[in-house]
Amino acid sequence: MTKKSSLFFVLLLILFTSCDKKRLFDEYQKVGDAWHKDSIASFVYEANDTVSPKHLFINIRNNKNYPFRNLFLIVEMEQPDKKIIIDTLEYEMANPDGSLLGKGITDTKENKLFYKENFVFPKVGKYYINIQQAVRKSGKIEGVELLEGITDVGLRIEKKE
Repeated sequence: MTKKSSLFFVLLLILFTSCDKKRLFDEYQKVGDAWHKDSIASFVYEANDTVSPKHLFINIRNNKNYPFRNLFLIVEMEQPDKKIIIDTLEYEMANPDGSLLGKGITDTKENKLFYKENFVFPKVGKYYINIQQAVRKSGKIEGVELLEGITDVGLRIEKKE
């Protein structure tokens, strides 16, 4: 890499990171070729503000191999006082014609999905957020063991503006 291209890359990186003033936390975990039903994406967020509301999002990167229209997730949040909140969430991932929702011009799409809107962290300290897929085929009791098409799972926390 030349000195000129290195400088351009650094300036580009600064531009993209400085424009994201709402971001408090933004982290991804790769799930491999398929998301196993027992695999959990875990995140730790250190909350210091118990007054201002925040928006919490689950970010999903998926590709054309995702075989379903919806995505079901179980999200567990453990608070500093060990209180646990568990939510079962459903998100639409594709249109009726099978075309994927989300942003991206390639076969990989990024979905920013609301988890908690206007959420105020009740206590200062570490919050442990665990995300697990809970997709089932229609009419089946057992979950899909290997969910194809999901490549990354993320958690994003933003300041409410």
